[in-house]
This record gives sequence, structure tokens and C-alpha cells, in this order.
Amino acid sequence: MEMRSCSCRLGLWHVHVHWCENTIHQVRFSREGIPGPVPDLIRQFCAGRPVDLTQFDAVPLHQDGTYRRIYETVRTIPYGRTASYGEIAQRAGTGARVVGQAMARNVTPLVVPCHRIVAARGIGGFSPAIEIKESLLALEQKGLRKILL
Repeated sequence: MEMRSCSCRLGLWHVHVHWCENTIHQVRFSREGIPGPVPDLIRQFCAGRPVDLTQFDAVPLHQDGTYRRIYETVRTIPYGRTASYGEIAQRAGTGARVVGQAMARNVTPLVVPCHRIVAARGIGGFSPAIEIKESLLALEQKGLRKILL
């Protein structure tokens, strides 16, 4: 099984995907692209189509303990919706700060959709740039409106 690295466009950014078979090992955002075959669902998501990325396995889900529970809980948030750090903490049986730490260490954003986790009073953080989180949330809202029409 060959590990593949590639990217697709997401506005001004590129979404780098490192994957093998049906497992996503890493997702990163960069200003530079990487040529290669992008998994079809990731490409569709970046094009604004509402797709279910939980069809992918994600390396962080192979962990044990609290972070795994957090990541599994985050994956239940539907496309176009958000939840607060506190809501995820309550569902996962931990604290909001631990949820924030897990999201900061999430190596597979989009597949474990940390952009859907917001602060109680505001959008919260996102690395490498908050405008990516804003773009992802706007992209999903637009995709959701297409479904409802």
C-alpha cells in the first residue's frame, strides 16, 4: 500500500492530504499545492458539495482514551452545523480546555471536522489561520442551502 500526498484548492489555500487506501493520515493547509490524485470526497468537499467525510478512517481515531472520544464526538457533528467546545466536552466526558487541546492537535481536519467547534462567545481558534475556519463554515452553510432548496 502506497502512501499518497496531494492537494486541492480551497479558496486561496491548498488542502494537502496524505492518505493510503481509505485512511487519511494527515490534512494540512498551505499556500502551495502538491500535484497528485486527491481522494474524490475531499475534492468534492473543497468544491462546496456536501459530502460525508466520515466514510474515511482517520489516523487519530486509532488512539485510545480521551482524545479518541473527543474526535469521535466531533465526527458526529453534521455538515453545516457547529457545536461549542463545552458541548463536545460534555458529550465526551471531559473539559472544554481538553477539547481545545485535542482540536489544536488534530492532524486530520475536515475528516475530524474541528472547524465545526466554536467558542461559546465567538468562532474560536484555527491553525494556521482563522480565515480558513471562516471559509470552511461559510462553504458548508452555502452547501447546506443548496440541499434545502
